[in-house]
Amino acid sequence: MCELLVGLPDVNVDGVGDWPGWLRIAITSRASRPLCPGCAGRVWGHGRVEVELVDLPCFGRRTRLVWSKQRRRCPNPNCGVVTFVESDDRIATERAGMTDRAGRWATFQVGHHGRAVSEVAADLGCDWHTVMDAVNHHGRPLIDDPNRIGKTVAVGLDEVLFCRSGKFKRRCWSTQVVDVARGQLLDIVPGRDAASCCRWFAAQPDEWVDGIVWATLDLSGSYRSVFDTMLPHSIQIADPFHVVKLANFVLDEVRRRVQNETLGHRGRKTDPLYRSRKLMTIAHERLDDESNLKLVGLLEAGDPRGEVRNAWHAKEVVRSIYAIDGPETAVEFVSQLGIDLQDDSCPPEIRRLGRTITKWRQQIAAWHQARFTNGPTEAVNNLIKRVKRVAFGITNWTNYRTRSLLYAGKPDWTILGINPR
Repeated sequence: MCELLVGLPDVNVDGVGDWPGWLRIAITSRASRPLCPGCAGRVWGHGRVEVELVDLPCFGRRTRLVWSKQRRRCPNPNCGVVTFVESDDRIATERAGMTDRAGRWATFQVGHHGRAVSEVAADLGCDWHTVMDAVNHHGRPLIDDPNRIGKTVAVGLDEVLFCRSGKFKRRCWSTQVVDVARGQLLDIVPGRDAASCCRWFAAQPDEWVDGIVWATLDLSGSYRSVFDTMLPHSIQIADPFHVVKLANFVLDEVRRRVQNETLGHRGRKTDPLYRSRKLMTIAHERLDDESNLKLVGLLEAGDPRGEVRNAWHAKEVVRSIYAIDGPETAVEFVSQLGIDLQDDSCPPEIRRLGRTITKWRQQIAAWHQARFTNGPTEAVNNLIKRVKRVAFGITNWTNYRTRSLLYAGKPDWTILGINPR
């Protein structure tokens, strides 16, 4: 019954001791006498050595498994192996600080549930590094599993601030490669430049790269260069959220400039343009009659030349891009919109917006073909930021990548013999 309770194969439970900090379970192995790993001859016993391992809690008590290993000696004087100690990876790997089952449990807690390593270490009553070493050891087969990624038809790229390092807190970034069709994190590469992403795509199988049809991105020149170089056959899609966000940003730029030119100071709570700033960001169809009249009155009072009004109308026209049904109509509409916004009668900020839309017109209109967005990429970024919040900051790249992929990469936990459901 004790062996069944311990749940380890081919062991004898020699005793259980009640120590102040934990339960101490002493075991010995029932394995048959091995052969010499050097000459494959018979070996002799040469004493025992005790190895203390962190184990899973037992009935709410922290537990230590003390494995009394048999030391063996080879009698062959010509053999290079003098002595060796028995080993069993089912109990624990060599030089491990915890049992195999405790390591798999800790990996599941940190990777699947997103728990802090310090919390898991407190449950087991061990050091932080002991748990993190086990997570890296058991998590590597899950991350490197070739079946984890699978066939991908649409990918997205986006960056997240990894950490601030050095005396001057230099910002270090990471780029997430995401399957936007399934909402799965594929991998994380250091930096947010084109070179690191190109190296990652170059390391993937040609069949997998050729199967990518759609590539989503925000209005980033470096990520556009990655897709132009490594995925020339794919159709790039500019994320609608970032396009509308850019239009709102331009509207705010015009409002702040006109505010300073007309009143000579930044917006105050009594200024008409400052009072209208939130109303202008709301979609026009969502404004009721009272809010619409209020917005019109504030613009008439604070916008004598009508520049803010023009910027507001430009923002609404940009939003109307995504109300078009046909892809061909969308291309014509976006192309003409970019030309119209560059008219000399428009404010300089609006003309700059028109140049940007003209530059990205194909990517903006491509949304109407497949309607993929970078929303799943932003969702994965949020999961990674949750890992960072739980960890109170991560500076080790290996730990950062391992924990992020275990949490957002959808690994196959059955590889570790764990059913997550």
